[in-house]
Amino acid sequence: MESVYEMLNKLMSPEHLIYYGGVSLILFIIFAENGIFLCFFFPGDTLLFTTGILCSTGFIQTHILLLAFLIWLAAILGNLTGYLFGRKAGEKLFKRNDTLLFKKKYVYSAQHFFTKYGGMALILGRFLPIIRTFSPILAGIAKFDIKKLMLFNILGGTLWVFSMLFAGYFIAELFPPIKDYLEFFIIGIIIITWIPVIRTYLKERKKHNLAIVEKENSRRNNLG
Repeated sequence: MESVYEMLNKLMSPEHLIYYGGVSLILFIIFAENGIFLCFFFPGDTLLFTTGILCSTGFIQTHILLLAFLIWLAAILGNLTGYLFGRKAGEKLFKRNDTLLFKKKYVYSAQHFFTKYGGMALILGRFLPIIRTFSPILAGIAKFDIKKLMLFNILGGTLWVFSMLFAGYFIAELFPPIKDYLEFFIIGIIIITWIPVIRTYLKERKKHNLAIVEKENSRRNNLG
């Protein structure tokens, strides 16, 4: 009987997800991670990269161009779904209690990123875990113009899907043994994509703590 750790490891492993779920599961994960807030932990970047490799090696028999179009469409629709959810009920996220999977700090990190970059967050955020999921939701909360949203949505989805997917595909074409070292590439992608997210969170946490200290000092001075 498999241990819980082994089951979770397979659930979060792009290679296992593709082996067991095929193209249909790839499309669902890409759709969900791009706009359904409870799916922010899905491995979108590594899944695209691994999909490109396995398409090149012939494990996935769908033509790479058709596969790219289907994944691109899933990413666009997922982003739009997140936006529509944000317009209708997204503000409830700020009142939602923390759970094992959901933390409000994720929303605040994405909010800072969206506030700083505006519509460009919908493009840049595609390459960042958590930000990728919450940016369209925050755009909906802010009632961002839907025409501009679709422009950034299409541009961001195109850059993200095609760059990650074809990077894996062409690297595998040039270096076929890459499949034997797939875990190392996946770890590298995870580290690279998470660094900006962690830095943003730590920066916001520091600013929040400083604001609390300044507020407390101001209160003491007024009392004095």
